[in-house]
Amino acid sequence: MATRYLAAAAVAAATLLAAVPSPASAAPAQPLKLRSGLTLYIPITWRVHGAGTDAVQVVTGRCGRPKGWGTPECDAFYVFGPSYIKRGAEGFGPYTGKRPFYTASDVQPCPSNRKWGEIVGPKVQRGLRQVGKGHKAAYNAWRSTCVSFSESGRVRARFTQREWYLPQSRILVVDQWNTPGLAGVLKHADWR
Repeated sequence: MATRYLAAAAVAAATLLAAVPSPASAAPAQPLKLRSGLTLYIPITWRVHGAGTDAVQVVTGRCGRPKGWGTPECDAFYVFGPSYIKRGAEGFGPYTGKRPFYTASDVQPCPSNRKWGEIVGPKVQRGLRQVGKGHKAAYNAWRSTCVSFSESGRVRARFTQREWYLPQSRILVVDQWNTPGLAGVLKHADWR
């Protein structure tokens, strides 16, 4: 009789455990291998464009036609290498983190609406952030606005441009969409 109760309890426990989702099955991830041995584990719903190049666009939501950096109305973040860092400051100077990443000398389209122009800055947050074990990135967040061209510069929207810069690895991550989960993805990255 005791054996029967133990068997029934084992079956009930196995049924309960099978019904509880494991963390791995709750959020399937795909590896994104980048320069200098950096691997990010991103949700499988995120789409990668430009893998293996100096400019990788990771689309995390809606996007008509991904075209790389500055694609308006495209929920995405970007991972840049040396050639983009070399010309990543306004006016095409080198990116250092002292000024926002802005590869232009004129007004660029707003990330959320191509009919508006973006104004990036001033800096609102600065510090170090973990990017995988043993690597710290210089982190900058820039308060930014989208202004109307037809309404004499009226502010139509606001966003924060977040940047993680790894100068030794020559990697820069730029996010204009406050991508949910991105900070965690970077924190749990692997280096090989």
